[in-house]
Amino acid sequence: MNNLIKGIIAGTIFGIISIVPMFFMTFEDKTRAVTASFISRFAIGFIIFNMELPIPGWVKGGLVGLVLSLPDALIAKQYGPILGLGLIGGIVCGFLAN
Repeated sequence: MNNLIKGIIAGTIFGIISIVPMFFMTFEDKTRAVTASFISRFAIGFIIFNMELPIPGWVKGGLVGLVLSLPDALIAKQYGPILGLGLIGGIVCGFLAN
């Protein structure tokens, strides 16, 4: 299986994991919030599997997860949960990408 397919699978799984708890929360526009969260987490998984950096995979994953989660955390003003999930999910994806 090539990295493109692996990235799509990893991004989809990470996206689903990130939106499941959102169905039990209240949002002004839940559809928009769930869609944005899925796209953001999908991008993290996809990019990690398809990006080459001369550093260990888990470090690359953590970095990508944090950087791509930061805009969402700033907008939502929910730094811990959003950055934490981005970091952990990024590390897991980076570890699996190697």
